[in-house]
Amino acid sequence: MKVGFCEMPCQLDPAGPVWEALSERISGAGADMMVLNEMPFGPWLARFSRYDSEAAASAIALHERALETFDRLGTRVVIGSRPVAAGAKLANEAFAWVDGAYLPLHHKHYFPNEPGFYESVWFHAEAAGFAARDLPGAKVGAQLCTELMFNEWSRHYRREGAQIIAAPRASELAVGRWQAALAMAAVTSGCYVISSNRVGPEGDLRFGGRGFAYAPGGELLAETSARDPVRVVEVDLALVTAAQADWPCYVPELPNANGPMQA
Repeated sequence: MKVGFCEMPCQLDPAGPVWEALSERISGAGADMMVLNEMPFGPWLARFSRYDSEAAASAIALHERALETFDRLGTRVVIGSRPVAAGAKLANEAFAWVDGAYLPLHHKHYFPNEPGFYESVWFHAEAAGFAARDLPGAKVGAQLCTELMFNEWSRHYRREGAQIIAAPRASELAVGRWQAALAMAAVTSGCYVISSNRVGPEGDLRFGGRGFAYAPGGELLAETSARDPVRVVEVDLALVTAAQADWPCYVPELPNANGPMQA
């Protein structure tokens, strides 16, 4: 099974020439499954510290239009995230587009609140939980950007039987912490961890690109670059089975993981 990942320019228009060119590149890569970055179309809403209902509605509509273009990507499965209506705020919904059908996967639960990333102003999780889903070729869980910093959910996905963790991001130039988080997600889950990122300037932000693919056990397999923005890796599910039976995946968890063991 071949899984693709990428770095996608800021403020993509699903009807524009940049997305058309990138779509052709993705189609030519020959992936069975493609992981896109976090909410890739239109402006990055969380740059702004006040919620704007019109901007929210526009972002929802733009990502809905983008779904209509996925049939030209040449892959059975597309995984990404998009804003969806969720009461007084939005939810950042991880999804799988499977043979033309839309499947919700997960709502992002962890939100930064700082300049450029006022995500808690804009988003909340309307659907609770981290559930892995059976998709063509593999069982997949999602951790959206900041969620990668919480490895308990990577380990949870191993218990759920996941084989791939899809990790769409929208992160800045510094990548050290992200590489550490992605590698540890692979170590603690025994899964392949596949991450795509936004790239380029937007206001005072500069998104850093560099999508990554990590093997079960934490080995870096491949990464994207400005010259090579779409990469594909071969996924061997037998390696997942072996890693999930090996250290540290087999080590039992504490009965009460919320605090130290009592004497």
